[in-house]
Amino acid sequence: MVTRSVLFAASLAFATAMSSTAQAAEAPFESRLMRLAEVLGSLHYLRNLCGETGDQWRGQMEKLLAAEHPDAARRARFIANFNRGYRSFDEIYVACTPSAAEAISRYMKEGEALSREIAGRYGN
Repeated sequence: MVTRSVLFAASLAFATAMSSTAQAAEAPFESRLMRLAEVLGSLHYLRNLCGETGDQWRGQMEKLLAAEHPDAARRARFIANFNRGYRSFDEIYVACTPSAAEAISRYMKEGEALSREIAGRYGN
């Protein structure tokens, strides 16, 4: 799963670098960025629950914020989405289960897809 993590992180870095060139409060990719923030929050909780130690996914969220340079209101929306993703699993899982591992797999795939979509469609 480390390889997927590296790929996802690289995709996220590329997506955030590309999207920062087209900032706007209601940019066409805004909902996708907010979903990405939620996915990062979910992964932050689930990956640590299932044995990963550290704050890699919080770090990716910080990189997203740094690339976007959001105003205070938009920054609050990013953080709220990250926290929503985290709390949605915090309320359900107290131990790593096969279901939690499956959720990690699905969120990794979704995060990769979102990162590629944002970079590919809106990076120019």
